[in-house]
Amino acid sequence: MGAEDGLDWRERRQRAVAAHAAADERRRAAEAAEAAELVAWFVAEARRRGLPAERLTARSYDGRGRYRTRLRGWYVDRARTRAVDVDGRFHLLTVPGGLRARLFGADPQPGPAPLVIGVGGRDGESVPLRVLLSRRLDDAAPGATRSAAPPT
Repeated sequence: MGAEDGLDWRERRQRAVAAHAAADERRRAAEAAEAAELVAWFVAEARRRGLPAERLTARSYDGRGRYRTRLRGWYVDRARTRAVDVDGRFHLLTVPGGLRARLFGADPQPGPAPLVIGVGGRDGESVPLRVLLSRRLDDAAPGATRSAAPPT
């Protein structure tokens, strides 16, 4: 194998790595857009059904403390660690905690909603976001009129 062959191999390898990275970024962007659409549907449906928004609290990473936040919205899981605020932003409600958070409250930042909640978790359980949001709406207002299914 000559010097040129080695250069060609490195070049092909770099191009392949760049192509994989670009494809992964496109996939992530498409998933984020789909998840944002689901979250927007959830907020509209929660309002339509009259589901009251509540003051959200955050939990410390170790799970021992709960902290006030300025957020209002709806918890979407039973553990009350994931929520959607009234502006349609997804929040993971775990924070570092500490004295400052105890005195002044926590300020969890919104992040992109995952299409599947719990992927890679230690317990092995995962739930599609679509299912989690639909369950939350159905559990909150069992007698309410159901609208069309979440967007696909």
